[in-house]
Amino acid sequence: MTFKYKDIEININVAGEGSPVLLLHGWGCSNEIFKQIQAVLATSYKTYNFDFPGFGKSDEPTEVWGTEEYTRMVEQFVKENHIERPALVGHSFGGRISIIFASRNETSRVVLVDAAGIKPKRPFKYYWKVYTFKTMKWLCNTFLPKKTAQAIIDKRRKGAGSSDYNNASPKMRAILSKVVNEDLTPLLPKIKAPTLLFWGNMDTATPLSDAKKMEKLIPDAGLVVAHGTGHFSFLENPGLFTAVMKNFFKIK
Repeated sequence: MTFKYKDIEININVAGEGSPVLLLHGWGCSNEIFKQIQAVLATSYKTYNFDFPGFGKSDEPTEVWGTEEYTRMVEQFVKENHIERPALVGHSFGGRISIIFASRNETSRVVLVDAAGIKPKRPFKYYWKVYTFKTMKWLCNTFLPKKTAQAIIDKRRKGAGSSDYNNASPKMRAILSKVVNEDLTPLLPKIKAPTLLFWGNMDTATPLSDAKKMEKLIPDAGLVVAHGTGHFSFLENPGLFTAVMKNFFKIK
Protein backbone atom coordinates (compact mmCIF):
# COMPACT_ATOMS: atom_id res chain seq x y z
CA MET A 1 0.00 0.00 0.00
CA THR A 2 1.01 3.65 -0.34
CA PHE A 3 0.47 6.42 2.16
CA LYS A 4 0.64 10.11 1.29
CA TYR A 5 2.11 12.49 3.83
CA LYS A 6 2.86 16.12 2.96
CA ASP A 7 2.81 15.23 -0.75
CA ILE A 8 5.31 12.42 -0.17
CA GLU A 9 4.40 8.93 -1.41
CA ILE A 10 5.40 6.34 1.19
CA ASN A 11 5.54 2.64 0.41
CA ILE A 12 4.35 0.19 3.10
CA ASN A 13 4.21 -3.59 2.75
CA VAL A 14 1.18 -4.96 4.61
CA ALA A 15 0.78 -8.64 5.51
CA GLY A 16 -1.24 -10.76 7.93
CA GLU A 17 -4.25 -10.19 10.15
CA GLY A 18 -4.62 -9.45 13.83
CA SER A 19 -3.15 -6.89 16.23
CA PRO A 20 -0.93 -4.31 14.50
CA VAL A 21 2.87 -4.39 14.32
CA LEU A 22 4.93 -1.60 12.75
CA LEU A 23 8.31 -2.58 11.28
CA LEU A 24 10.74 0.36 11.15
CA HIS A 25 14.04 -0.19 9.33
CA GLY A 26 17.43 1.42 9.83
CA TRP A 27 19.31 4.07 7.86
CA GLY A 28 20.31 3.14 4.33
CA CYS A 29 17.97 0.14 4.29
CA SER A 30 14.42 -0.55 3.12
CA ASN A 31 11.52 -2.74 4.20
CA GLU A 32 13.26 -5.66 2.45
CA ILE A 33 15.51 -6.02 5.49
CA PHE A 34 12.55 -7.11 7.64
CA LYS A 35 11.07 -9.43 5.01
CA GLN A 36 11.90 -12.64 6.89
CA ILE A 37 10.65 -11.56 10.31
CA GLN A 38 7.56 -9.97 8.73
CA ALA A 39 6.62 -13.39 7.36
CA VAL A 40 6.91 -14.85 10.87
CA LEU A 41 4.92 -12.08 12.55
CA ALA A 42 2.26 -12.08 9.82
CA THR A 43 1.13 -15.56 10.89
CA SER A 44 -0.47 -13.97 13.96
CA TYR A 45 -0.39 -10.18 13.46
CA LYS A 46 -1.19 -7.53 10.89
CA THR A 47 2.22 -6.14 9.94
CA TYR A 48 3.06 -2.78 8.38
CA ASN A 49 6.60 -2.77 6.97
CA PHE A 50 7.68 0.79 6.11
CA ASP A 51 9.97 2.18 3.45
CA PHE A 52 10.88 5.42 5.20
CA PRO A 53 10.89 8.60 3.10
CA GLY A 54 14.19 8.69 1.24
CA PHE A 55 14.60 4.90 1.19
CA GLY A 56 13.29 1.95 -0.79
CA LYS A 57 10.33 2.88 -2.96
CA SER A 58 9.33 5.98 -0.97
CA ASP A 59 9.92 9.59 -2.00
CA GLU A 60 12.53 11.74 -0.30
CA PRO A 61 11.30 14.36 2.17
CA THR A 62 10.90 17.78 0.60
CA GLU A 63 12.62 19.39 3.61
CA VAL A 64 15.41 18.43 6.00
CA TRP A 65 13.63 16.20 8.51
CA GLY A 66 14.78 15.09 11.92
CA THR A 67 13.61 12.03 13.83
CA GLU A 68 10.67 14.07 15.07
CA GLU A 69 9.33 14.57 11.53
CA TYR A 70 9.71 10.87 10.71
CA THR A 71 7.87 10.01 13.92
CA ARG A 72 5.05 12.42 13.11
CA MET A 73 4.68 10.71 9.75
CA VAL A 74 4.26 7.33 11.48
CA GLU A 75 1.82 8.85 13.97
CA GLN A 76 -0.26 10.30 11.14
CA PHE A 77 -0.34 6.91 9.40
CA VAL A 78 -1.51 5.26 12.61
CA LYS A 79 -4.20 7.91 13.11
CA GLU A 80 -5.55 7.80 9.54
CA ASN A 81 -5.69 4.00 9.54
CA HIS A 82 -7.35 3.78 12.98
CA ILE A 83 -4.53 1.66 14.38
CA GLU A 84 -4.66 1.23 18.15
CA ARG A 85 -1.82 0.20 20.49
CA PRO A 86 0.60 -1.00 17.80
CA ALA A 87 3.68 -3.02 18.58
CA LEU A 88 6.91 -1.54 17.26
CA VAL A 89 10.01 -3.24 15.88
CA GLY A 90 12.80 -0.74 15.17
CA HIS A 91 16.35 -1.33 14.00
CA SER A 92 19.03 1.36 14.34
CA PHE A 93 17.44 4.59 12.99
CA GLY A 94 14.05 2.88 13.18
CA GLY A 95 14.81 2.43 16.87
CA ARG A 96 15.02 6.20 17.23
CA ILE A 97 11.54 6.56 15.79
CA SER A 98 10.27 3.73 18.00
CA ILE A 99 11.62 5.45 21.12
CA ILE A 100 9.91 8.76 20.35
CA PHE A 101 6.66 7.08 19.29
CA ALA A 102 6.49 4.81 22.34
CA SER A 103 7.36 7.65 24.72
CA ARG A 104 4.14 9.51 23.86
CA ASN A 105 1.74 6.97 22.37
CA GLU A 106 0.14 3.83 23.76
CA THR A 107 1.89 0.75 22.42
CA SER A 108 1.44 -2.94 23.18
CA ARG A 109 5.16 -3.85 23.08
CA VAL A 110 8.42 -2.51 21.69
CA VAL A 111 11.44 -4.24 20.15
CA LEU A 112 14.64 -2.20 19.83
CA VAL A 113 17.27 -3.94 17.68
CA ASP A 114 20.75 -2.39 17.82
CA ALA A 115 18.84 0.84 18.20
CA ALA A 116 20.24 4.34 17.91
CA GLY A 117 19.14 7.12 20.24
CA ILE A 118 21.91 7.57 22.79
CA LYS A 119 24.38 10.26 21.77
CA PRO A 120 27.88 8.76 21.79
CA LYS A 121 30.74 10.24 23.76
CA ARG A 122 33.03 11.72 21.14
CA PRO A 123 36.83 11.97 21.52
CA PHE A 124 38.59 15.26 20.86
CA LYS A 125 39.83 13.85 17.53
CA TYR A 126 36.20 13.61 16.30
CA TYR A 127 35.44 17.28 17.00
CA TRP A 128 38.78 18.32 15.49
CA LYS A 129 37.86 16.49 12.27
CA VAL A 130 34.34 17.94 12.16
CA TYR A 131 35.31 21.54 12.75
CA THR A 132 38.38 21.52 10.50
CA PHE A 133 36.13 20.18 7.72
CA LYS A 134 33.60 22.96 8.33
CA THR A 135 36.39 25.56 8.29
CA MET A 136 37.85 24.12 5.08
CA LYS A 137 34.41 24.14 3.50
CA TRP A 138 33.86 27.81 4.42
CA LEU A 139 37.27 28.83 3.07
CA CYS A 140 36.70 26.99 -0.22
CA ASN A 141 33.24 28.48 -0.73
CA THR A 142 34.48 31.95 0.17
CA PHE A 143 37.71 32.19 -1.84
CA LEU A 144 37.52 29.64 -4.68
CA PRO A 145 35.36 29.33 -7.82
CA LYS A 146 32.21 27.34 -7.15
CA LYS A 147 33.17 24.30 -9.26
CA THR A 148 36.68 24.08 -7.80
CA ALA A 149 35.40 24.50 -4.25
CA GLN A 150 32.82 21.75 -4.69
CA ALA A 151 35.39 19.32 -6.12
CA ILE A 152 37.70 19.84 -3.13
CA ILE A 153 34.85 19.51 -0.63
CA ASP A 154 33.54 16.32 -2.25
CA LYS A 155 37.02 14.76 -2.26
CA ARG A 156 37.51 15.55 1.43
CA ARG A 157 34.03 14.30 2.29
CA LYS A 158 34.56 10.97 0.54
CA GLY A 159 37.78 10.43 2.43
CA ALA A 160 36.38 11.33 5.84
CA GLY A 161 32.66 10.62 5.81
CA SER A 162 30.91 7.36 6.64
CA SER A 163 29.60 5.13 3.86
CA ASP A 164 26.03 6.05 4.87
CA TYR A 165 26.88 9.72 4.45
CA ASN A 166 28.81 9.37 1.19
CA ASN A 167 26.14 7.19 -0.43
CA ALA A 168 23.29 9.58 0.41
CA SER A 169 21.84 12.38 -1.71
CA PRO A 170 22.51 15.97 -0.54
CA LYS A 171 19.06 16.11 1.11
CA MET A 172 19.53 12.79 2.90
CA ARG A 173 23.05 13.81 3.98
CA ALA A 174 21.58 16.84 5.69
CA ILE A 175 18.96 14.66 7.37
CA LEU A 176 21.59 12.16 8.54
CA SER A 177 23.73 14.97 9.97
CA LYS A 178 20.69 16.16 11.91
CA VAL A 179 19.46 12.86 13.31
CA VAL A 180 22.81 11.41 14.43
CA ASN A 181 23.25 14.21 16.96
CA GLU A 182 19.85 13.79 18.60
CA ASP A 183 19.98 12.42 22.15
CA LEU A 184 16.79 10.54 23.10
CA THR A 185 17.97 9.39 26.54
CA PRO A 186 15.43 11.59 28.44
CA LEU A 187 12.57 9.83 26.63
CA LEU A 188 13.50 6.28 27.66
CA PRO A 189 11.80 6.36 31.12
CA LYS A 190 8.57 7.41 29.39
CA ILE A 191 8.28 4.11 27.49
CA LYS A 192 5.65 2.16 29.43
CA ALA A 193 5.22 -0.87 27.14
CA PRO A 194 7.19 -4.11 27.67
CA THR A 195 10.41 -3.63 25.71
CA LEU A 196 12.77 -6.21 24.23
CA LEU A 197 16.34 -5.15 23.47
CA PHE A 198 18.10 -7.39 20.95
CA TRP A 199 21.78 -6.53 20.46
CA GLY A 200 25.02 -7.69 18.94
CA ASN A 201 27.88 -7.68 21.44
CA MET A 202 30.27 -6.66 18.63
CA ASP A 203 28.15 -3.72 17.45
CA THR A 204 30.41 -0.69 16.94
CA ALA A 205 27.74 1.66 15.55
CA THR A 206 25.46 1.42 18.59
CA PRO A 207 27.56 -0.40 21.20
CA LEU A 208 26.24 -2.86 23.76
CA SER A 209 26.75 -0.21 26.43
CA ASP A 210 23.86 1.71 24.80
CA ALA A 211 21.60 -1.33 25.23
CA LYS A 212 22.55 -1.67 28.90
CA LYS A 213 21.78 1.99 29.48
CA MET A 214 18.41 1.60 27.76
CA GLU A 215 17.64 -1.47 29.85
CA LYS A 216 18.22 0.54 33.03
CA LEU A 217 16.16 3.55 31.94
CA ILE A 218 13.15 1.84 30.33
CA PRO A 219 10.82 0.70 33.16
CA ASP A 220 9.94 -2.72 31.71
CA ALA A 221 12.88 -3.86 29.55
CA GLY A 222 14.89 -7.01 28.99
CA LEU A 223 18.09 -7.48 27.00
CA VAL A 224 19.04 -10.41 24.75
CA VAL A 225 22.64 -10.39 23.51
CA ALA A 226 23.49 -12.12 20.23
CA HIS A 227 27.15 -13.02 20.77
CA GLY A 228 29.49 -12.75 17.82
CA THR A 229 27.24 -10.36 15.89
CA GLY A 230 27.46 -6.68 15.01
CA HIS A 231 25.05 -3.89 14.11
CA PHE A 232 22.83 -6.22 12.05
CA SER A 233 22.53 -8.86 14.76
CA PHE A 234 19.07 -9.95 13.63
CA LEU A 235 20.42 -10.82 10.18
CA GLU A 236 23.65 -12.35 11.45
CA ASN A 237 21.84 -14.70 13.84
CA PRO A 238 18.34 -15.04 12.36
CA GLY A 239 17.61 -18.27 14.23
CA LEU A 240 18.06 -16.67 17.64
CA PHE A 241 16.20 -13.52 16.60
CA THR A 242 13.22 -15.51 15.27
CA ALA A 243 13.04 -17.64 18.42
CA VAL A 244 13.20 -14.59 20.69
CA MET A 245 10.58 -12.74 18.65
CA LYS A 246 8.20 -15.70 18.66
CA ASN A 247 8.49 -15.88 22.43
CA PHE A 248 8.04 -12.13 22.93
CA PHE A 249 5.03 -11.98 20.58
CA LYS A 250 3.63 -15.28 21.88
CA ILE A 251 3.66 -17.01 18.49
CA LYS A 252 3.59 -20.82 18.60
